[in-house]
Amino acid sequence: MGAVIVVRKTVGGALRGGHPWVFRDSVVKVRGTLHAGDPVAVEDDAFVGMAIADPGSPIVARMWTHDKRVPDGKLFEERLRRAMALRKRTFEGGETTAMRLLHGEGDRTPGIVIDRYEHVAVVRTDGDAAEAALPGFLPAMIKVLGEHGITSIIKKQEGAVVTLDGEAAPPRIRIREHGIPFWVDLAKGQKTGAFLDQRENRRRVRGLAGGRRVLNLFSYAGGFSLFAAVGGATHVTSVDIASGGHATAQESFRLAGIEPQAHSFATADAFEFLKSAAQQKKTWDLVISDPPSFAPNEKSRVRALTAYRKLHRAAAEVLSPSGIFCASSCSSHVSAEAFLETLDDETLGRSDLRLQEFFGPPADHPTLPTFPEGRYLKFAVLA
Repeated sequence: MGAVIVVRKTVGGALRGGHPWVFRDSVVKVRGTLHAGDPVAVEDDAFVGMAIADPGSPIVARMWTHDKRVPDGKLFEERLRRAMALRKRTFEGGETTAMRLLHGEGDRTPGIVIDRYEHVAVVRTDGDAAEAALPGFLPAMIKVLGEHGITSIIKKQEGAVVTLDGEAAPPRIRIREHGIPFWVDLAKGQKTGAFLDQRENRRRVRGLAGGRRVLNLFSYAGGFSLFAAVGGATHVTSVDIASGGHATAQESFRLAGIEPQAHSFATADAFEFLKSAAQQKKTWDLVISDPPSFAPNEKSRVRALTAYRKLHRAAAEVLSPSGIFCASSCSSHVSAEAFLETLDDETLGRSDLRLQEFFGPPADHPTLPTFPEGRYLKFAVLA
């Protein structure tokens, strides 16, 4: 008999409804010993389902089933195949060659993410449980991904790239999004290499940028900047505190047939840049703000909302009277409603903008109806 986690009945109801996380403070007792990566039964006053244990985390277990199937290689293969079938339907035509193949909790494989960049798959694990369970899932992963043209499976681990199977991956790779080519730095890029969750929003920016002067704050490798330039922006200013991202952005501009010298790349703190720009009375017709997460945990939520208000006010001050403001957040601890409150008239210091559209994660980043934590991405278009 394996270990059993007993949770409060109200929590058991939430888990049966589909929430995948068992928080430590919801546990009434544990029978047996928990080891990271091991299957564990979850109960309230009756059986709830099977999970994978993570005893060293505030999330002490992550749910895999509502029956007694054990999370093993066979179950992982079943769920990966289902996820791959959904992506095949979403990305027919070959215009996009980078996408999320497996989205952890959203694809009912908690803690395990796989992103595709052409022939390379990049694996990322969240938590000790997923890390410990990964070797048991790897044979199924190799089998299924190989059937879909993946020849290299790598994992980014403590700043290094580890090859899990196949040939060594190149340090950077050329991919396409909606037909537009650009470079992704697999070795040094953040997350798995690129922020694939913003793909559809980059496409939206391309449609908004024609004939406009564009400011892209926290530009990183210049994805929004590139799509704005391809979309016909008269000039794009990219602002990021790290100069390395600008170098990648400029190479992507050239790859797409855009001359980077016709645009500006500023290595600066976004807040300081905005302050200086406002003092100089500079304005842009389209301002994009996509900062890193301001709320890595619940304790930082209040501070994060203050930072968003400060940022949005400063961005609004350099937005032209007929301009468009695209404001984004990737903080899961900030709800959509709370984020939109940082874009109200009082905060922005102007009353000529309205919320035209509001978007969440794209189709290859699915979530569960009862799992609001999975709907972390928010993208507001105000005009």
